[in-house]
Amino acid sequence: MHHMLAMSSTEHNLWTIANILGLVVVVAVAALLSLLIYLVKIIDRRVVDVRETLKAAAANTARHRADPAGRRRRGGGAGRGPAASPVPRPGAREGEVMTLLGHPGRSSTSCC
Repeated sequence: MHHMLAMSSTEHNLWTIANILGLVVVVAVAALLSLLIYLVKIIDRRVVDVRETLKAAAANTARHRADPAGRRRRGGGAGRGPAASPVPRPGAREGEVMTLLGHPGRSSTSCC
């Protein structure tokens, strides 16, 4: 037994529109997922770059902690040039700098 369902012209048009909209949604989701994958790959590469930078900064900090006064090591080497300006400590108010002993002090350039 074979039954055919007759659809009116309006029903046929509505089903066609629904199918087309479904295809548009599927294509849009695929495009957005592709964009997400692309952006995640970029973020992963940048995370690796930041990790390498942090490792280099930690090594640099460790090297400077080993010789905090900036003295030359035996065997010569290039001089450091003019004395570096004071470095503000984290959370310092304007004009407050870190002294050689690690205590907060006033910058020589501050007025008060």
